[in-house]
Amino acid sequence: MPTDPDLNVGDPILRKTRLLARQCETCIFRPGNPMHLAPGQLSTMVAEARASDRYVICHDTLPYGPFPDARPAICRGFADRYSTTALTLIAALWGFVEVDAPGAAADDAPASAT
Repeated sequence: MPTDPDLNVGDPILRKTRLLARQCETCIFRPGNPMHLAPGQLSTMVAEARASDRYVICHDTLPYGPFPDARPAICRGFADRYSTTALTLIAALWGFVEVDAPGAAADDAPASAT
């Protein structure tokens, strides 16, 4: 639940929160460090998100990332591995709308509301 309005993961039409339908191809949680993170960087990001009871936004959906027109969405890799107060409240109050990762083929993983 970042405070930067450019990082809003909410879908104003569906009134649900965007969550990637599956991990993006370069997800920071994939084996082999596909994003070439510095040693300890992933554990620091996870610790910060968990300590603040929030979540991690997929790097591919950030406005300064490789797909600047993508709408921010919660990282599937994080959501599948960790439970935080924010994720629990979102699920209970509004639910999620699963969205495809930017650049993914449209028929790879159909988006659905959960």
